[in-house]
Amino acid sequence: MNQNLAFADYAIFIIYFIVVSTYGYTVYRKRKKDEQDAKAYFLAEGNLTWWAIGASLIASNISAEQFIGMSGEGFFLGIAVAAYEWIAAIALIIVAVWFIPVYLKNKIYTMPQFLKTRYNESTALIMAVFWLFLYVFVNLTSILYLGAVAINGLAGGEYLHVIMVGLALFALIISLGGMKVVAYTDVIQVAVLIIGGLVTSYIALTTVGQYFGVGENAIAGFKVLMREAPEHFKMIIPKPTATSSQLEIDKYLTFPGLLSYVAGIWIINLNYWGCNQYITQRALGADLQTARTGILFAGFLKLLMPVIVMLPGIAAYVLYQNGHLPQLVGGKDGAYSAVLTFLPTGLKGLSVAALTAAIVASLAGKVNSISTIYTLDIHKKYIQKEAGEKQQVNIGRIAVFAAMLLAVLFTWNDVLGIGGVGGFTYIQKYTGFISPGVFAMFILGMFWKRTTGTAAIVGVILGFVLSVLFNEYAPMLFGNDTLLYTAYPNGKGAFEIPFHICMGLSFFFTTLAMVLISFAGPKVNPKAFELDTTMFKLKPQTTVLIVITLLVIASLYVKFW
Repeated sequence: MNQNLAFADYAIFIIYFIVVSTYGYTVYRKRKKDEQDAKAYFLAEGNLTWWAIGASLIASNISAEQFIGMSGEGFFLGIAVAAYEWIAAIALIIVAVWFIPVYLKNKIYTMPQFLKTRYNESTALIMAVFWLFLYVFVNLTSILYLGAVAINGLAGGEYLHVIMVGLALFALIISLGGMKVVAYTDVIQVAVLIIGGLVTSYIALTTVGQYFGVGENAIAGFKVLMREAPEHFKMIIPKPTATSSQLEIDKYLTFPGLLSYVAGIWIINLNYWGCNQYITQRALGADLQTARTGILFAGFLKLLMPVIVMLPGIAAYVLYQNGHLPQLVGGKDGAYSAVLTFLPTGLKGLSVAALTAAIVASLAGKVNSISTIYTLDIHKKYIQKEAGEKQQVNIGRIAVFAAMLLAVLFTWNDVLGIGGVGGFTYIQKYTGFISPGVFAMFILGMFWKRTTGTAAIVGVILGFVLSVLFNEYAPMLFGNDTLLYTAYPNGKGAFEIPFHICMGLSFFFTTLAMVLISFAGPKVNPKAFELDTTMFKLKPQTTVLIVITLLVIASLYVKFW
């Protein structure tokens, strides 16, 4: 079996590169006047359709951490990891119905601007710096590293740094054109990643069917997966007992069953989709109905994502357990790349293009958000207050270069240890350190008029401190079994609390502290947002799309509970 790419694969990849680059340049030429309008450059204000918003949301979200990381978790956990995608669809409904109207009514363009408008400038500055560090040193680095490792494995294993630089340059080409270029090229990117991802899943299932003697039939192959790995088709991971193996404990530490749905997974998703510049930026320049429809369209596409990014991981697990996947290297994060080796010449190139599309779209979207926050919330306010529109665009482009350069430097030799902990877990865990405080600050700021600026600053700092406490030190300080949590052996000589539970505890105590502090202030904070019921009314077609999404999710949980 030849793992390397053939001429036809390279040809398909080159065609993909030319199509995306040409289309991006065409969009850029048509909107070159955006260079004289900073908001148009950073936000594509008023220029995005609902389908462009929805496609861009998915293209920016689905990246190496999904293709490689979530496929790896599918190999390890099974279908339980699909909860990240299916709960995300519900979170997008909540964002579309309740969050976006608040942003648009108050003309919010960046998340630090929200904090300044609702609370104070100190809170906005603290979080602007915090987000920049998170986006560069967690998100950009992990996307770049995981993507380069995956493509390098298919290209022969000798070109890691060349591929890393190539991905960074490709993303730069797109992102320098501004948000409109990013969003509209994302439409092509999401089409490529969905088609390529579905092809990979189909080949994985037919390969399983072939090896297990049921023919090259995808449905038959799926039935083999359910027969050979029934534990991989349970949404709820059982709580460990005294007789549980370390493997069973490790699974629970990663996704602690029903408690995940009580605590962490909602905080992760609502913070990511509703309080994240990287995501909300796509909708902040549109009118309410366009933004809502685009977000709900993204939620509907989310239902499909586990088929693309998780199912190949389960197929890899069944093949590996039965000795049919000797090419698997690098543990669970090598599952997706190993499955790609089964693809015939040509289709392998399509799948690499899909993976590249996901990586590049996420990198471009992320650096665009970095440049937006830096330019509008830091440089314009504190460094060069008199900067004009053209200067702001140029500053944004410099920020794009700087962010990508830092990402390349820190992923060059995996300085941050991304490969050691698993890509998907790395992103979820370290993002989770700030998610409880940020989400508490946003949700109370939107919907409780009494929340004060002092409470917000305490909340973001306390949320981070509590996250570190529960994740790293609580078992050692307070014991392994308390009223609040149970810590389990992690197989490395220590005990851990599942990080979803850590997030839930951090969020609860942070929210409690913010509420108590706010009671010392006025009953209505002068900076509180004005809300009215008309903001949250839905058109019939919007309601229908929400109902369809919820029915599909309910059916999936009934089937795989």
